[in-house]
Amino acid sequence: MTKYRCSALVSRWIKMQVVVVPGNGGGDIFQGNWYGWIFRKLGQLGVNCVMKNMPDPVIARESVWIPFMRDELKCGEDTIIIGHSSGAEAAMRYAEQYTVHGIILVSACVTDLGIETERQSGYYSRGWDWTAIKNNVKVIVQFGSTDDPFIPWSEQEEVAKGLQSDFYKFTDRGHFMNSQFPELLEVVKSLIHADLLDE
Repeated sequence: MTKYRCSALVSRWIKMQVVVVPGNGGGDIFQGNWYGWIFRKLGQLGVNCVMKNMPDPVIARESVWIPFMRDELKCGEDTIIIGHSSGAEAAMRYAEQYTVHGIILVSACVTDLGIETERQSGYYSRGWDWTAIKNNVKVIVQFGSTDDPFIPWSEQEEVAKGLQSDFYKFTDRGHFMNSQFPELLEVVKSLIHADLLDE
């Protein structure tokens, strides 16, 4: 490897960041589900992982979260966004408008499921522009479980079909609310490694 090549890889590594956007409901993001765990694991690998407690955490309004992702979390072309539940919808809406390196969707859906607070979030007020998302993102990965108690499998499949995602199907993970998520960690590592090799 040439000195220039090595320098370019180091520069790319420094620029890449992973942003975690949680589901709605409030609480300290670092204490919820697997969020703090993935933050620590990526930090141990030298990966810049960004997480902040989200504003408007219960309703998770699109009009609040999208600007926050842009201005405070600094999601950009060198960002992999991990979105869980409402955070997955936020990641998709963000990618309709802005270029990011990748999105990893966990328990994603396409409708408000008849839930008033979900309707108020604004994410489901119009159809999804799958083409725009695919044009703005290099990599799309999705995790879903058939036994999710909140998101019907048909909704998760609709996301996978629309985005032609690399879809990891489980039958026993529910809404992915465990304290650890090793499969996610491996995917993030592989994406960053692949991106460095492409440079």
